[in-house]
Amino acid sequence: MVSRYSRLFSATMGVIALTTMLAQGQGAGVVPPDTYSRLPWRPIGPEGNRISAVAGVPGDPFTYYAGSASGGMAKTVDGGLTWNPIFDSQPVHSIGDIAVAPSDPNVVWVGTGEACIRGHISVGEGMYRSLDAGRTWERAGLEQSGRIGRVVVHPQNPDVALACALGHAYGPQPERGVFRTVDGGQNWERVLFVDENTGCSELAMDPRNPRKLFAGMWQFDIKTWGRESGGPGSGLFTSNDGGTTWTRLAGHGLPEREVGKVKVAVAPSNTNRVYAMIETGDGVPWNGQETDRGQVWRSEDGGENWRVVSYDRNAMGRAHYYSHIFVSPDNENETYFLTASYSVSLDGAETLVQQSGARAPGGDHHDMWIDPSNGDRMIVAHDQGWSISQNRGRTWLRNRLPNAQMYHVTVDNQIPYYVYGNKQDGPSYRGPSNSRLFGQEGAPGVIPRSLWHTVAGGESGWATPDPADPNLVWSSASGAGSVGGIVAIYEENRRQARNVEVWPEQLNGPPAELKYRFNWTMPLTMSPHDRNTVYVGSQHVHRTSNRGQSWEVISPDLSLNDKSRQQFSGGLTGDNIGVEYAGTVMAIAESRLEKGLIWAGTNDGQVQVTRDSGKSWTNVTKNIPSLPPAGTVGNIEPSRYDASTAYLTMDLHQVNNRDPWVFKTTD
Repeated sequence: MVSRYSRLFSATMGVIALTTMLAQGQGAGVVPPDTYSRLPWRPIGPEGNRISAVAGVPGDPFTYYAGSASGGMAKTVDGGLTWNPIFDSQPVHSIGDIAVAPSDPNVVWVGTGEACIRGHISVGEGMYRSLDAGRTWERAGLEQSGRIGRVVVHPQNPDVALACALGHAYGPQPERGVFRTVDGGQNWERVLFVDENTGCSELAMDPRNPRKLFAGMWQFDIKTWGRESGGPGSGLFTSNDGGTTWTRLAGHGLPEREVGKVKVAVAPSNTNRVYAMIETGDGVPWNGQETDRGQVWRSEDGGENWRVVSYDRNAMGRAHYYSHIFVSPDNENETYFLTASYSVSLDGAETLVQQSGARAPGGDHHDMWIDPSNGDRMIVAHDQGWSISQNRGRTWLRNRLPNAQMYHVTVDNQIPYYVYGNKQDGPSYRGPSNSRLFGQEGAPGVIPRSLWHTVAGGESGWATPDPADPNLVWSSASGAGSVGGIVAIYEENRRQARNVEVWPEQLNGPPAELKYRFNWTMPLTMSPHDRNTVYVGSQHVHRTSNRGQSWEVISPDLSLNDKSRQQFSGGLTGDNIGVEYAGTVMAIAESRLEKGLIWAGTNDGQVQVTRDSGKSWTNVTKNIPSLPPAGTVGNIEPSRYDASTAYLTMDLHQVNNRDPWVFKTTD
């Protein structure tokens, strides 16, 4: 259950709806600004999902904090039965890590920006600190650090903290590495810096000796067309003076080749026992050394010497997006591994046992907190929400917060209208914009999660109702388990759906090898002139005029078709599921005023237009002034009043340009 979530500050915290006042203003002149200021936001659903960071208070079985990937932070003081938002007034909503000061539970540190990284995640705005257990917050520096995946607080002094900054990771920047404050965040010193292409992927402190620290450093870069993990900057570092000086650990059993992401954990019950997870990549052993393809290393002497203890891919599967290790506070051999699965080892990581059914907290796991005073009590963050256990993971209390990450939002023409959206790590959803139910204190129009239901499709697509028959809902189904241009048609009255594939082969290899490159967020657009005509995009524009019974290609490759940017993404560890497919159509729009006038934009900066329903296309990119290369055309909006007028937005953040770009044409 979730109580008193009275307001939301981000569309990603669930599907939201405005009153019909906006619609009434269309065509009636300019709406006065104070009209908009009187419109309140209200949460309408669906149920939430993705939690990125969790923490608790040692010895307190009722108090927990949960941070969302893009939905702020909440707190419970009754063991998870009810939660309250505590971060809504802050200008950032992506939470990277939460740390409660061991010496004072009123002091809570938060690092913002999600560090479980891929093409669709949010950056942060540095550090925040609360001195009253989350009631109020103050900025605490490092605003340009991008993503802070771990915060470590001194066990005796709550003003001393270290932050593990990955950086925004879209290009070189100096705000990467390990930073330290000794005055509560008023000032920070960068105490570990490798280079502008390398950030911090993990930070661990010896709980018995706060002068002893370990840091994982990760050379990483992400672009629209792929991720590059690994290089000379990556490695395992240690400090014996509280972070003032650092030494790179090498040899003594550690990999000799270049590595990628590095994670590290110290066993609280025996701090000579140290674990390290190191991304070594896929493929054959390097120089014949099988140890260089390990997953987990272990040291028995505080990090002096190491040996491989596991090659199990459940330790570090999809290294960039998961890869967490935690050690029980009372058993040095009991370790927990968080990836898409959740695995437990009782023999010092030599044998990993993947948990399933009631023993698994969720799926796609991203963080864990274990009470340092009671190893039986823990909370896990994952893509289905949060899970709390009081018996060492034998059973779990599971639930969600109203923080659903919605890719897109559409509405139908019913009165009252229904809202449609595609939820991260879930299918497409449908729910009412209002209801006749009453909530707490008699508030009308409350919408319980039971009024939302799936309309098929996938997590990252578009759910688009038929404008004349809302019983029919189209949805693109690119997403988990359905990569490759799948489209579904859902019938509301029967609660049934069928796939109407654009192309039968569902492949997720290098895009240069594919016939059609369907991006993770493949566009789906219905013609305003014929509701049976639907367009989707690969590198081409595809069209059906018979509700998916057949599809035709109506354009050439509209991208630059740069094969060098269509290779296997990931660097050391390949991972291609469409998220980093480049040279693809990302926006399709047909004029409401002129049938056959269709616009298309790609994620390598191309804008093309046809005026004869696709028989011929004109590339108009060169006519856009001052346009940087390699941007993503995310939206094109033809004018409702003039067929020659259109607007487009260009996004370049994944090529390290965070300026907004909006353009208009009238010819």
